[in-house]
Amino acid sequence: MASLAAMFKSMGFHVYGTDKDVYPPMSTFLKDQGIQFFEGFSASHLEPKPDLVIVGNVISRGNPEIEVILEQHLDYISLPDAIREFFIRGHRSIVVTGTHGKTTTTSLLAWIFEHANRDPGFLVGGVPLNFDRGYQVGSGKEFIIEGDEYDSAFFDKVAKFLRYKPDIGIINHVEYDHADIYSSLEEIIIAFQRFVNLIPRNGMLASCADFERVKAISKRAFCPVHDFGVDNPDAYWYADNVSYELLGTRFQLMENGKDRGSVYIPLLGKHNVRNALAAIAVARFVNIEFDSIFSALETFKGIRKRMDFKGEKAGVKIFDDFGHHPTAIKETLLGLRNRVGANKIWALFEPRSATTRRNVFQQALVDAFREADAVLLAPVNQPEKAPAGQVLSVKKIASDLCELGKDAWAVNSTEQMIEILIQGLAKGDIVITFSNGPFDNIHEKLLERLL
Repeated sequence: MASLAAMFKSMGFHVYGTDKDVYPPMSTFLKDQGIQFFEGFSASHLEPKPDLVIVGNVISRGNPEIEVILEQHLDYISLPDAIREFFIRGHRSIVVTGTHGKTTTTSLLAWIFEHANRDPGFLVGGVPLNFDRGYQVGSGKEFIIEGDEYDSAFFDKVAKFLRYKPDIGIINHVEYDHADIYSSLEEIIIAFQRFVNLIPRNGMLASCADFERVKAISKRAFCPVHDFGVDNPDAYWYADNVSYELLGTRFQLMENGKDRGSVYIPLLGKHNVRNALAAIAVARFVNIEFDSIFSALETFKGIRKRMDFKGEKAGVKIFDDFGHHPTAIKETLLGLRNRVGANKIWALFEPRSATTRRNVFQQALVDAFREADAVLLAPVNQPEKAPAGQVLSVKKIASDLCELGKDAWAVNSTEQMIEILIQGLAKGDIVITFSNGPFDNIHEKLLERLL
């Protein structure tokens, strides 16, 4: 929403907004853009009456501003409809979907197209460091967007990616998530099947061949399917001889059995190789040269809150990651392990999303943290939002990890977590935090306390 606000402002609109909690980095971003925002909702924010209200999907009936909008018949629209009508229409729409990898793949694509002087429009749910912003209006033919399967608005309960008129689509992975929206994995699969059914015959679907579920969904496409995978010679695009280096990953790119050269990405883990392959498949479909693609990948700077290096003190390195789904956490820890070797990894987790505050991933989270040496679990954020009897038990996760020989604690506060770290950290240790929020600024607090 913050990026969309900045896009509208760049087009000459007067833009302002409201939210319950506005915190860095987006609060800082909005201030830098000169966009006014109110914390907390009030009918007074709608005076004078705006020409159009864009309603985010966390807003529901009973919100004082929504009630005024409906009573006074103000024009309103969902976020995905606003993006489609104001920015996608008239462009070739490239929509990046999947349970994992959307932000990274969208950012990689945006940089590849920018590097190739295509001046793309894009909107991504993060901050790609090559641009230092999560959007670009662009004058080029393509608009690249992160396509979320979360719902659109209280008045439009369908996946956002179904509103983006895809010409080219990517599906990287499909797993169960968003337990507050989808009651089963089957419902999520149906949403992705509907997405595939929207791509025209002269478009293209890039599909991950490493996952049977994705392959099955992709078989329903009316457009060409260019699949990709890691160490998967059955795929049209695949990565061969993957090797993990100190600061990145290298692999040999194969296209339908033909060697297209060595690729280096300054990203860690097999999941990021898949992200890069997806971006390559799309870039080649629109005839961007290999040399330009490889150069863009090598100069990619990453994304804030995706293995984001926060600082080093007393020989301890601290990273921050958005990961909240067990698979994303597991893949990130595996990538980090390949980078740091035998160094001790401390994983800090805040169950904050609508899904992780529930016990739907109770055992999966235990498995996800196996690659860490020590795990600290914060209290479940807003447990009252989970259905009765379905709140995640962080104490049980800690107990199960201890039985596996890990050091694990379920703590009561950030301060308690920091005290455990201060007493246990040693030179060469790695700390990584996992949360889809600010995690009470634990990174800064820990850096201040380390000697």
